Amino acid sequence: MTRTLLLAAASVLALSGCTVGPRYVSPVPAAPSQSPFLEAKSPAFSGEQPPGPWWSLFGDPLLDDLVQQALTANTDLRVAAANLAQARAVLREQRAGRLPTTTITANGTYARQPLVGASEDIPGASAFEGENYDVGLDVSYQIDLFGRVGSAIRAARADADAVQAAFDLTRITVAAETTRAYTDVCSFNRRIAVAEETLRIQQQTFDLSRRLFEGGRTTRLETGQAGALLEQTRATIPTLTAQRAAALYRLAVLTGKPPAEAPQAVLACMAPPELNRPIPIGDGASLLARRPDIRRAERQLAAAAARVNVATADLYPSISLGGSVGSTASSISGLGTSDGFRFSLGPLISWNFPNMEVARARLKQAEAGADGALATFDGTWLTALQESESALANYAGELDRLAALRRAAAEAGDAARIARLRYQAGRENFQIVLDAERTLAAINASIAQSDQARATNLVALFLALGGGWQDPAA
Repeated sequence: MTRTLLLAAASVLALSGCTVGPRYVSPVPAAPSQSPFLEAKSPAFSGEQPPGPWWSLFGDPLLDDLVQQALTANTDLRVAAANLAQARAVLREQRAGRLPTTTITANGTYARQPLVGASEDIPGASAFEGENYDVGLDVSYQIDLFGRVGSAIRAARADADAVQAAFDLTRITVAAETTRAYTDVCSFNRRIAVAEETLRIQQQTFDLSRRLFEGGRTTRLETGQAGALLEQTRATIPTLTAQRAAALYRLAVLTGKPPAEAPQAVLACMAPPELNRPIPIGDGASLLARRPDIRRAERQLAAAAARVNVATADLYPSISLGGSVGSTASSISGLGTSDGFRFSLGPLISWNFPNMEVARARLKQAEAGADGALATFDGTWLTALQESESALANYAGELDRLAALRRAAAEAGDAARIARLRYQAGRENFQIVLDAERTLAAINASIAQSDQARATNLVALFLALGGGWQDPAA
């Protein structure tokens, strides 16, 4: 009999490892548009692969230090790290399902038990009263005959990979937001400087008009118009200063510090960082490997597919191999003797026929979840392409706009200078001077705004291209 049980157990073990349900095939190789980007034709871009820490391309030690601080102390990253640790713990729990479970028992009782069928002619033979002691070790091992445990482990591993990708996504987002806050502070410094320079020029025009008025060569109307334009420019500075302060406080929080500890060294930056070289952007195929949100969607799909296999395995019997060894005696001193020794060994097969409809319903739920995960992956990939192409177009377009504005500023500067000279000589009316200076001020302000938009679009481009999460120390 023992030999038969051992042969049955060996047969079950030999069959274990079989997996029921569909085999998962990653959709990444079949993802569309893995060719060069449509907007990559601009000379502002190159087909080289972008570096991991893309912010290092700016060659700005202060920016590098701020990004490193953010990647170390940012609170969103701390939350993402905790989520990752939790997912890895769940994976360890699922892996433990391959290990046998053990139970140690020990009990002692004093009881009275009736003796069924005992002779009524024998006094005291109708019941047994006395002590009973038992100690034992039970071992149970779940045979993964239909791959349920293995599929659950694959699902947990894919979940952990998805959370890892979410951590990587948080990492590059924090790096991008830190860089954006830094460029915003630099940009507002530049815009304030432009406003102050415009204010200085308009102050000179106002002083000139006032001297001419006092000399009887012009009217109070012209002086009032010059003063109005001067104060209008002065009114823009407090707003720009407040926006700069907000960007500085945002930078402090991103680096894990309160606003009171905002990095004051950033205030010395007078222009947003820029790259005087083509931007390395890679292509669509490398985008698949770089963007963490695509990896997360693919891993979520893999987890959903594994759960289909788990639900399919629930349609089949559950088989476990168990064994027990112990000792039973009527006294404590009798424990451990050969007379009290006991053991058992054998497989246990269970199949819940009454709940098959429940199992089939859970399978349908898992299949629907896998279909939704596949649609999510497709949508994430298409969105990644859209964001990348849009970011390329926005950056290239802003470069062209900035170049045109700088040419316009050169022309407007000459026109304003000539208008002031002609007005001072009495050969031009003051309205021409005001129009020329108003145009110059508007163009200079637009240049500063366009330079800020260029920097913002560049950060958005690097964020869309992915990368920046590949840090072994992380």
